[in-house]
Amino acid sequence: MFSTMVPKKQQEKGIVSTLRPLILFPMSKNKKYPIEKSEKKWKAELSPEEFKILREKGTEYPFTGQYNDHYEDGTYLCKGCGTPLYESESKFDSHCGWPSYDKSIEGALDMIPDHSAGRLRMEIVCANCGGHQGHVFNDGPTKTRLRYCVNSASINFIKKLN
Repeated sequence: MFSTMVPKKQQEKGIVSTLRPLILFPMSKNKKYPIEKSEKKWKAELSPEEFKILREKGTEYPFTGQYNDHYEDGTYLCKGCGTPLYESESKFDSHCGWPSYDKSIEGALDMIPDHSAGRLRMEIVCANCGGHQGHVFNDGPTKTRLRYCVNSASINFIKKLN
């Protein structure tokens, strides 16, 4: 979890107090997911962009995604398996170019430490199929202080019925 990755002396001095609210329990990269498919089957079901993002941990260009400026009432689902990930009430405009949420549906995501950008980030993946969603950061403007930064190509949306 983030708070244990910071040296204890820094924590005691309050230098990293903004990290304390972000308590994440990273999972193993070797986890078996309830939904597992062959690469061939994933490629048959997903578009090339969706496959690159969901299965190869790619990222879409900022400000290009379908859901970046989308604010209807409803639920955002994993595009790989249909698992509900976020409620529209948790979405906010972070001005980062990707859909952003301040919380996920409980149990919907797993966190994996990611050092691929030359620094530690927490990757978020669907807990049902392991599909890459994006990353979570502890710099959000809401009371949760979290910003789940998600690729539009990794999610679908179902509008809330009145």
